[in-house]
Amino acid sequence: MIVRMWHGKVPTAKAGTYREFLNARAIPDYQSVEGNLSVHILERTEGAVTHFITLTFWKDLESIKAFAGDEVEIAKYYPEDRDFLLEFEPNVVHYEVVGQS
Repeated sequence: MIVRMWHGKVPTAKAGTYREFLNARAIPDYQSVEGNLSVHILERTEGAVTHFITLTFWKDLESIKAFAGDEVEIAKYYPEDRDFLLEFEPNVVHYEVVGQS
């Protein structure tokens, strides 16, 4: 199993609307791809900036490629992200899951 981790920052004033967008658009998109095992969105506010971490769990690298394309390290963005994100981090990070309960 592989975890794909993405980080984004939005103005805190837009965090609630962005959270709604993630739940309505991004999560169903991840879940529509065969091999996606789960999606978890983390949120942390630091004053005027709110951080979002998206953790998606995948069966294997081929499943991630079905979602992100062959260059799996490149972050995937939605057109709506332009309305929220303070910057567009170019890459995501992958971790192999080596323990779980």
